[in-house]
Amino acid sequence: MLERLLRIFLMCLFVPALASCTWVKVTEQGENVRVATAADVTACSEAGSTQVSVLDRVAGIGRSQSKMSEELAALARNSAAQLGGDTIVPVTDIVDGAQTFAIYKCQR
Repeated sequence: MLERLLRIFLMCLFVPALASCTWVKVTEQGENVRVATAADVTACSEAGSTQVSVLDRVAGIGRSQSKMSEELAALARNSAAQLGGDTIVPVTDIVDGAQTFAIYKCQR
């Protein structure tokens, strides 16, 4: 009984910590891609789009919008670099851990 209570207690401590962790890293190529607004890319050419997703819940606990946003932008930057873009603009809100970004070539 005591062992079970200890396990539950430890889960209560560690699961929220895991839910707030950032697990996605920007690649070396992705470092060269910036996140911008639609107003920033008026002189740029559109190079495509990417839809990226992350887990929105860990062990049944919802993740922070800011952490998901950070990870989604990192994934989109990595994707844009692979597609030859240098700028991304979010075009949708985060829904169930997924978001769409437009990719631009801005020739900075």
